[in-house]
Amino acid sequence: MKNLIITLMFLTNNLLITQPKLYNPPATERIPMEFNLHGFEFTDYYSWLENKNDPKVLNWSKQQHKFTLDFIKTNAPEIAKLRDEIKNYLDRDYRSAPFYIGNREFFWARKKGEQQNKLYTIINKKEKLLFDPMQIDPSGKSAITQTAFTIKGDKVAIGIQFKGNEISDYRIIDTETGKQIGNTIEGLNSFNWTKDEKHAYITVRTEEMIKSQIPLRTYLHKIGTDRKNDIFLVAPKDAKDFASVWDPRYGNVTFFSEGDFFTNTLKIRKVGTNDEPRIIFSSNKYKATPQTTNDKIYFLTNYEAPNFKIMITTIDKPEFENWKDFYPEKETVLEGFVITSDYVIVKYKKDVLSRLSAYDFNGKLVKELELPEFGNVAGLTYHDESNNVFVTLSTFTSPSKIYKLNGKTLTWEFFWQDEVFVDVSQIESKQVFYTSKDGTKVPMFLVYRKDINLDGNNPTLLYGYGGFNITISPNFIGTTASFINRGGVYALACLRGGSEYGEAWHQDGMLHKKQNTFDDFIAAAEYLINESYTNPNKLCLRGGSNGGLLIGAMITQRPDLFKCAICAVPLLDMLRYHKFLIARYWIPEYGDPDIKDDFLYILKYSPYHNLRWGFNYPSVLFKAGENDSRVDPMHAKKMAALMQNNPAQKNPILLFVDFESGHGSGQSINQMIDNIELEWKYIMWQLGMN
Repeated sequence: MKNLIITLMFLTNNLLITQPKLYNPPATERIPMEFNLHGFEFTDYYSWLENKNDPKVLNWSKQQHKFTLDFIKTNAPEIAKLRDEIKNYLDRDYRSAPFYIGNREFFWARKKGEQQNKLYTIINKKEKLLFDPMQIDPSGKSAITQTAFTIKGDKVAIGIQFKGNEISDYRIIDTETGKQIGNTIEGLNSFNWTKDEKHAYITVRTEEMIKSQIPLRTYLHKIGTDRKNDIFLVAPKDAKDFASVWDPRYGNVTFFSEGDFFTNTLKIRKVGTNDEPRIIFSSNKYKATPQTTNDKIYFLTNYEAPNFKIMITTIDKPEFENWKDFYPEKETVLEGFVITSDYVIVKYKKDVLSRLSAYDFNGKLVKELELPEFGNVAGLTYHDESNNVFVTLSTFTSPSKIYKLNGKTLTWEFFWQDEVFVDVSQIESKQVFYTSKDGTKVPMFLVYRKDINLDGNNPTLLYGYGGFNITISPNFIGTTASFINRGGVYALACLRGGSEYGEAWHQDGMLHKKQNTFDDFIAAAEYLINESYTNPNKLCLRGGSNGGLLIGAMITQRPDLFKCAICAVPLLDMLRYHKFLIARYWIPEYGDPDIKDDFLYILKYSPYHNLRWGFNYPSVLFKAGENDSRVDPMHAKKMAALMQNNPAQKNPILLFVDFESGHGSGQSINQMIDNIELEWKYIMWQLGMN
């Protein structure tokens, strides 16, 4: 196969490791299931692992998980102070930056030993606890998913999920008293207040809808009334699409949006009416997201603009034919904007770092905004009542800082910074560019100790994602400092499929160009080796979700480049991925295996279908969330079983199944500490960091 580059000489030179004791994973039965797809005959021996509710599968999963924990505990050396370092960062007295709703101040906080953040407010200069998820679930396994405040901040709807299942139950809290208003609204995906704040637009989500890929349905719910009286508003026809309804703060209108991740149809109607919403934008190639003032609508859109632009129209003439360019497409990538009393503050990206500029209401550039200190603009929010823009700056070696930018004078004021107990005094970072297979220049961030010796022998962790228009950008390294301070190099490759250089960069790593993402990651590993940062026996790869697919492709295409990998909540069986949970959402990104042209391309790289029998692959730690509502845990389970049953497989293939978590969200502090420690112990063991 063209893209399957496997040189057998590496079998003895690079891949074999001294065998740890007791590598004898639980046996996995082979039960053939035959199917035909586009005239191709397949036999899948592990399809029986797709039913996680089968007691047989559950028992197998528990045996695999226990074996993994025992195996790592037995073979991985203890790393002095590692757990203490992780715990000091995660389990500490924490207080978030204040945030403002109306004229009210709120913040999140928790004490050392507490498992979830709690919501507080300030009343008469005194702190008042409003909501503690531990009072709902003392186990700490229930976490907050969303907060929806009214405009004045007098009420907040708080969504809670259990064990990472991403199905939220909402409680409406009076922010003066902390008391719940009415009954809990169960089984939702989202909650948006209406303009009158007597109703809410609620999108329903249940386990059955996830399992059967039923499109989510949005209703108008009157607060405090029986759900049977809810009024149905909208639902997409296909489960790969989703719809939302909301009333913006300004402008007497309601928006309806329906589409997928990358395209949409946008409708509008006057607030409080039952008129049929009228279409103002519709495309199967582009997307538009509105933001309103009292008389105008600004749209962030990629309409004929891969780097995005801002278009504008009036609320009384919202149809697309009336839209005009306000901020035309530029060479830099537009990421977002906020509207202050006097300016439109634009956030744009150049060479993966985000910056700001100010425009007047005629679309004329007023000035480029020099940041108060070096950093990537990671967050941008506007508070109307104070006319301040809150700007979050991030770097690898400094906890996030927040500055206030005055919306009239454009002056800066320091606002807040988190206090953490992580030693970064000997750590530095830089950005490099390397060349991919087809000549494309790809950026990558490197973080390492200042006294690094480029002798080709540094333990290195290479991370990648490369999909869904998501950017890799600088963020505080946190617990990764434990790895770097022990001599490790942390590398983050900005692969095609992300949004580092706009929609064109995204499209170059999706659908029938997905191989570009894998080639970019291969080239990143080769760069680290060729530039003497590391060597194949000292390189570990990590990716999760779409990044798990990336790791799967590296396993099957270039196993000669690395010693071990962590493949978390991955997509791996790409011929059947769209049949499970919400995976139809991702057909616009990967293609539809039920369409022959898509199938033929996907078959070339689907990791589960490209393993070479009789070949010893590097060690892999697969991670799955039993309650994952996005990526079905069957992917990790089937791939682990297939690799373990490979008679030539000598390097350990391990499966970690988190039975109290989903796709990664909602974990308690103790869960996070345990899981992070396990990963670092595995990595340091495999890379010889004793």
